[in-house]
Amino acid sequence: MAAAFGLYTHIQSNRRRSIALLLGLFFLVYVMVFAGALAAEALMGDASLEWLFRAAFANFLIAMPFATAATLLWMLIAYKFHQKMIDAVTGGREVTRTEQPRLYNLLENLCISRGIPMPKLKVMDDAALNAFATGLNSKQYSITVTSGLLDHLDDAEVEAVLAHELTHIRNGDVRMMVVAVIIAGVVGFFAELVFQMLFQGGFRWRSRDNGGSSGSGERGKGGAGLAIVIAIALIALAWLLSIVIRFALSRRREYLADAGSVELTKNPDAMISALRKIENRGELEGATSAVMEMCIDNPRSGFADLFATHPAVDKRVAALVQFAGGRDPGPLALPSPAAPEQTADAAPAPDSDGEPKPFLPGEPPVQLDGPPGPASGPWGPHGRN
Repeated sequence: MAAAFGLYTHIQSNRRRSIALLLGLFFLVYVMVFAGALAAEALMGDASLEWLFRAAFANFLIAMPFATAATLLWMLIAYKFHQKMIDAVTGGREVTRTEQPRLYNLLENLCISRGIPMPKLKVMDDAALNAFATGLNSKQYSITVTSGLLDHLDDAEVEAVLAHELTHIRNGDVRMMVVAVIIAGVVGFFAELVFQMLFQGGFRWRSRDNGGSSGSGERGKGGAGLAIVIAIALIALAWLLSIVIRFALSRRREYLADAGSVELTKNPDAMISALRKIENRGELEGATSAVMEMCIDNPRSGFADLFATHPAVDKRVAALVQFAGGRDPGPLALPSPAAPEQTADAAPAPDSDGEPKPFLPGEPPVQLDGPPGPASGPWGPHGRN
């Protein structure tokens, strides 16, 4: 990670790499189509491997425009409705300044300080400590935080989290991640489609009639089994690469967003303490893996570090300490909820007989100077008609 300040050169370089990765994801769709065509040719009848590859490529060229149109249609639907789908999964609801003045003012001040259009602000009722940003353009951008995060982080820490998510928006991370998830979803859809065709077909094929003319020479035989194995390998490889690319996009950008938060708030200690409080407490119940990849922390991990969507909090904190001059307090335990103080809305304590005492508000302050006011009742001064 570079220094917390002056990251724009690294951001531009990261954007170029991300665009290349997203183009690679789109290319994976075509790999899936070719693998499906190869499997279909092998299932239709036995032939030599060379003949099957030529026939599959011819079919691929025919299918490619349809695959492109289907992928673009999928992207258009996701462009229009991805936020509604995410809100349906997470239960996020948009809030106003009146509903969440503390949260709204913190985000508004950050946006004003940098001349950034303010994204929509959403809160989801969840005890987990997490936040994420979504959207594909300035009209769609939104930042969602959990109620658990608001309950356990102080103002400086909440501001650091908001600045982290705002940096994701400024750097174009959110748009890239949403597009990556959309295209990876297409890859997964094609993979499932081809696998269903293979396994439901039971790997049965018949011998082709070698007497016909195909324009490609002798068809031969004996290549169908190997062609199916190659098709399955291509599908598995494309699916695996789509996942790895998504993870690579997410992991690389978290360091830049942490540093961007420090750049906006000038408070590395707040970002560090926020990460320490969020650490291993961010699992959103019922959220999909795609949503968790967009969060400030994703405690989910696979069987190896390759499949961890976020860098470890220890590594992120170490980077902030080294390059931003912050101080690491180490893992933090969340304070236990304090006992609520007696308020006017609280139930009255019972008396010595076990019966609840009748509620009476406190006496109003005594006026020492000035003319006597109107008669005073238990709820304050009032006059008589």
